[in-house]
Amino acid sequence: MTNDAKAIYIVDDDPAVRDALSVVFSMEGFVVETFSDGDTFVNSASKTHPACVVLDVHMPGRSGIEILKALNGEDYPAPIFIISGQGDIPMAVEAIRNGAFDFIEKPFTAETVVGRINDGIAAMEKRQLENDPTVFEGSDLLTRRERDVLQEITGGASNKEAGRILGISPRTVEVHRARIMEKLGARNAADLVRIVLGRA
Repeated sequence: MTNDAKAIYIVDDDPAVRDALSVVFSMEGFVVETFSDGDTFVNSASKTHPACVVLDVHMPGRSGIEILKALNGEDYPAPIFIISGQGDIPMAVEAIRNGAFDFIEKPFTAETVVGRINDGIAAMEKRQLENDPTVFEGSDLLTRRERDVLQEITGGASNKEAGRILGISPRTVEVHRARIMEKLGARNAADLVRIVLGRA
């Protein structure tokens, strides 16, 4: 199998979820490949890169978090979306820390999931085309996605605006923002701006 700009991997142990998402994405023109467990997926994902991965948090065997770690999620060349239930927010936050692009909360509509995936793919492609030259003290502590979020925040974007530009949810922006402030020792947004501009 070769790289495919319209390929999407769906990893979920629930056949009903796999089937439903397969139908939705096939109708949108994606080439869909489904996996019922993490091990089979990791073997395939290390050989070829899809446009996007949709990964359930809770599965028998490897969890979504363990799969992210196995793939080195932060450096994986395609956005990885985590599907999580309402009670899984702490786990979804942990997933983002391990490289997940964003998380989609259950229950979700077909329109919502397709929109989020398309936004994520577009944002990832744009990001790969642009090399951010921003370097400041502490920038090496931040992940690529944290630098993207920081760039939007210090440019004056709200969490909602930053999320829309980057193709992620405002809640995901909040997670990254908290991590950035912790890593850079910033007390507030003004502090962040001073650090980035070298006036801290």
